[in-house]
Amino acid sequence: MKPSVFFLIVCLSFICNYAISQPAASNQRNKADSLMNEGNVPEAITEFKKLYKINPKDKRIVYNYACALSIDNSVIKQFDSCFKYLNIAIELDTSVTALTDPDFLPAREDKKWAAFENRLISMLNVKYNNPYQDIEYAKALWRLGATDQAYFNEIGIAGRKLGMRSSVASAIWKLKFMVQKNSQKELEQLVAAKGWPKVNEVGKEAAMCAYLVAMHTNDGSQKKYLPMIRQSCEKGELPWQRYANIYDRCLFNDNKPQKYGTHTRFNELTKSEELYPLEDEIKVDEWRKEIGLEPLADYLAKLNIKYQPKQK
Repeated sequence: MKPSVFFLIVCLSFICNYAISQPAASNQRNKADSLMNEGNVPEAITEFKKLYKINPKDKRIVYNYACALSIDNSVIKQFDSCFKYLNIAIELDTSVTALTDPDFLPAREDKKWAAFENRLISMLNVKYNNPYQDIEYAKALWRLGATDQAYFNEIGIAGRKLGMRSSVASAIWKLKFMVQKNSQKELEQLVAAKGWPKVNEVGKEAAMCAYLVAMHTNDGSQKKYLPMIRQSCEKGELPWQRYANIYDRCLFNDNKPQKYGTHTRFNELTKSEELYPLEDEIKVDEWRKEIGLEPLADYLAKLNIKYQPKQK
């Protein structure tokens, strides 16, 4: 398996997953956000501080300010400030987002995290009428989801500045694979003890976290989750696109052609993205239609890949 192929598929999966799991952001990027995007956290914090003074009710600024303070854990007192603004952020927008955000992994190591998490859960219970039947399972999955999304931003920074084939990017990928391996083991233990998470038990965000960890398994072991994920799709707890993605990932991990056409790869010769080989080019749209997916040509057009389906 060529690293460039794997990197592309993982990155594409991340973009799709991250867009669904994170809060909607304004199209306007301020200086603080730009600095964060380039990894300059100390200067970003200075800019966020200025922005907060100007508009303390802007939920996105407050939330991102807390994120930056969590990441910049070189100064212990930053955690106090992190929780200060994080608590303000959840007052402005009470959502589960912070519990699945990789930016708060450093803050999770602080003793104040438990109190913050419990406060937010209480607020969510009031807002959504006690949505969690198994709160401990939900907590474990939120943490796994945050861990699963860790280091993607750092990989992007390394790739932009040094190239995806640089030793820095490669080292971060290696670290990420090690972290994911541990997450996959923990998910396996949780599912063995409690079963595949149901939305009415842990909430949709926690259920999605379980899916993401399973999706990013690289050894093909996610095959055992396919029947459970299919059941979740049949119940409307997950979109069918998710089932198609993980089904094709299993085939990809086994170096077999994909069924639904959800995976692409980078062609080193043409320097462009192309569709990963299909099991059956004639039947692919029929299979996609069976689970409610759009024609493959329409799906690939969104990725700027031209595809001409074969006729029966």
